[in-house]
Amino acid sequence: MKRGEKVKLIVQPQYAFGEEGKEASDGIHPVPPNSVLNIDLELVSFKPVVDVTGDSKVFKKILKEGEGTLVANEGATVTISYTASLQDGTVFEKKGLDGEQPLQFITDEEQVIAGLDSAAATMKIGERAILTINPEYGFGNFEVKKDLATIPPSSVLLYEVEMLDFIKERPPWEMNNQVKIETACRKKEEGNILFKSGKYQRAAKKYDKAADYVVEEGSFGDDEQKLVKSLRASCWLNGAACGLKLDDFQGAISLCSKVLDIEFNNVKALYRRAQAYMQTADLVSAELDIKKALEVDPQNREVKSLQTALKQLQAESNKRDAKLYSNMFARMTKQTSVGIKKLKVEKSEDEKKDEDYVAMEMEKVADSFC
Repeated sequence: MKRGEKVKLIVQPQYAFGEEGKEASDGIHPVPPNSVLNIDLELVSFKPVVDVTGDSKVFKKILKEGEGTLVANEGATVTISYTASLQDGTVFEKKGLDGEQPLQFITDEEQVIAGLDSAAATMKIGERAILTINPEYGFGNFEVKKDLATIPPSSVLLYEVEMLDFIKERPPWEMNNQVKIETACRKKEEGNILFKSGKYQRAAKKYDKAADYVVEEGSFGDDEQKLVKSLRASCWLNGAACGLKLDDFQGAISLCSKVLDIEFNNVKALYRRAQAYMQTADLVSAELDIKKALEVDPQNREVKSLQTALKQLQAESNKRDAKLYSNMFARMTKQTSVGIKKLKVEKSEDEKKDEDYVAMEMEKVADSFC
């Protein structure tokens, strides 16, 4: 139903009070067993509930719609006020209320818990909502001391949040070339820091964003083209390294292929794509990339080491194939042997029938002579 919609419902007993009916209470008449109900219904209002993370771990119940259509999104600088509590109503933190300063943070930078971070990125200015955050997106299995109370391990959290303001991250098309290059370099460096910390998923997103700032070659001058090309390839290669760490081997292959489209002799791209091919059991493609890399850099120790690992995988694969074919031939030989035996048995039976027939005919001849 829509807000303000009015309907008449006819409800069959199995969807109402069934065979038992309902007793009278508080001045309301009883409902006899097996009654069909007629209901006049109007939807006065409703509060939309959004599954923020898509796995039913963070829900946003909108109390007040925000202004316009723009939401904060990832990378925005947001300013929010909130009251945070446990399911039993215990308030453990307040921001922007009762004399407290509002909270300002950049989304997708792990500056707040993941549930609050993800929800804030979906909110409009002026929007108020209640967030229900499961432990996986809250403080996990840890006990955490906050301003007003201690949060027990594995706690479900409730945040009543208002989006006071946000400043969205500037998109590439609003920047001049120098700012684009500077932003790409900064984001790439942020990705490097995350990669070294083992935060490969977030690092991959940084590299992807960095590449987006320098992806349109036509908008850069001749003196900038070499730097932009190198920066873009570096971001793709680093993204491929994240893909290998995250077992996203097809993603790694795709990013390395992008590099090789513009630098067909890039040893690092050939090396990482070969690694991904090996993980997907495409040993033929891996061998081609390793061979090409060694043609470019015959003394590269990492590529040589990968070649040794590939030879071992090929040997194991050949051994498995040999065993598989051996078993297949053994079954075929066994089936052929059984077939031959069956033919011999059938032949023997036919010969016996022929002998019996000849004997019977000879007996008839002998009888006739008698």
